[in-house]
Formats: sequence, structure tokens, C-alpha cells
Amino acid sequence: MYYLRSADIITLFRIILVFFILYFVIIKLNSIIIIFILLIMFALDGVDGFAAVKEAGKLNNKKITFVKYIKAAIGNQKYKKEIIELKQNITKLSKYGPRLDVAGDRIIEYSFWILFTYLNIIPLFVILIIIVRNSFADALMAAKGTSAKLKSKFARRLYSSNISRASSSILKILTFSYLIIVYINGYPILPGFVLVALLVIFIVIRGISEVYEGIIN
Repeated sequence: MYYLRSADIITLFRIILVFFILYFVIIKLNSIIIIFILLIMFALDGVDGFAAVKEAGKLNNKKITFVKYIKAAIGNQKYKKEIIELKQNITKLSKYGPRLDVAGDRIIEYSFWILFTYLNIIPLFVILIIIVRNSFADALMAAKGTSAKLKSKFARRLYSSNISRASSSILKILTFSYLIIVYINGYPILPGFVLVALLVIFIVIRGISEVYEGIIN
């Protein structure tokens, strides 16, 4: 029988938040309020990772504090190895937890792409690229369990490294935030197209590393 971990509850809350954001954009609520909620939603993505590791630590009689988690994230080797080992054990402790996290990320990402396509801000082919990329990458990575179990340096650096994850989140925040103010405040679309292009290229490159890992290892 599966039970919801605190990390899973956070993931579900993030999904609920994105639907509120979509509605607020469509009715053209104040863009600052919407972007603030968007920032909270993305920040919670890091919080649910900490919650999952902390719970895994408890089950392994290891105390994981937020400070330790952050130090590991910024490269402290003393804690990094311990956090990675706990991440690798998450699939053993929670069969569906890591996959639920991925599902949550996909729902949130697709929701924004669908929204901006529906509002005629971005062309249809953008979301088609994202769907194709995610479908192949997710299919090949499903057997790996979590990104913590990636074996090749190529995949670890391009997909699961802290720099890669942070860059992806920052690009998404900047892109989605700007497209929101394009629709609500009438900002020029050209910078939005540049951000979308950069984000899609980055997403595809990270996807290539996942496909490489799935085929080679």
C-alpha cells in the first residue's frame, strides 16, 4: 500500500498552484501577484527534494538538515556523497515517489506551454518539440529510477548536476514570467521569443543526455 510522503504532498500542492496561475493569467490578474505565486511554485520544487531526502535520512538513521542539504547542493563534498546515497535509496523506500515528482514537473511544464500556445503567444511547434523530447527521454529514463542513478559523466553534468538544474529552473522562471507580462501588460514579444528559444534549446540538450544515458548504460 502506498502512502503520501511530505514530498509527494508538496508536489501535489505545486500542481494545484499551477492551475491557479493559469486561471489568473487568463483573467489578467495583476502580473506581479502571478509571478510571485510562480516563484513560490518553483521554490517548492527544491523543498520537495529536501523533504524526500530528509525522510530517506530518517529511515536510514541519518539526520539531514536544510543547511546540510544546501551545502551539498553547492558542492560541499563532505555532504554531497551522503545526499546522493540517500537519493539513490529513495526508489527503494518509495516506489512511486520519484515518478510522481517527474509527473508533477511534466504537468506544470506542459500547462505553461499549453497556456501560451492557447493564448497565441508562442507557435504550436514549440510544445510539439517539448512533447517529443520528454516522451523519448522519460521512456528511456524510466528504467533508471531517478536522476541520482545516472552513470555517465555526460548525463550527470548535462542533466542532474546542480548547475544544470538551477539553470533550467531560472530559464523557465524568466521565460514564463516574461510571457505572462507579454499577455497581461503588453510587453514586446521579441525578448519572449529569444527566451523561449534559449529554453527549448537547453531542454533539448538536457534531453539528449537522458537519451544517451538510456541507450548507452
